[in-house]
Amino acid sequence: MRIDKFLWSTRYFKTRNIATTACKKGHVKINGLAAKPGREVFPMDQIVVRKNQIDYKFTVLDIPPSRVGAKLVDIYRKDTTPKEAFEHNELLQYSKDYYRKKGIGRPTKKDRRDIEDYLETPSKNDESKTVEPDNNSKEVED
Repeated sequence: MRIDKFLWSTRYFKTRNIATTACKKGHVKINGLAAKPGREVFPMDQIVVRKNQIDYKFTVLDIPPSRVGAKLVDIYRKDTTPKEAFEHNELLQYSKDYYRKKGIGRPTKKDRRDIEDYLETPSKNDESKTVEPDNNSKEVED
């Protein structure tokens, strides 16, 4: 079975086209070598798939006849992905949320509000609260 079809049938990718693209980009390795989409997969092959910044590692146990259900995937492969890969991904998510280099790009909405709060003085707040009626209204009388 082709590697792109195997990855699709074992539910690593949603479509076969996405699996083919991942193979072409070099995100799939069989026994340490980059695999083209048409490369054949055999039992006991070691496969590494780079997806969402995680290197999924697994061993092929058997070749499925076609796409299998999620509960039956473990019959055809043995997952050997280390736990550190998932922990590293969680830490990466936290760092993306709270980290932005100062002076790069436009300020975010939160940054802008913080700057406005810092620049406001108490006297400006008091003046804006006392609103005097405007005598120069533009009402048209018939």
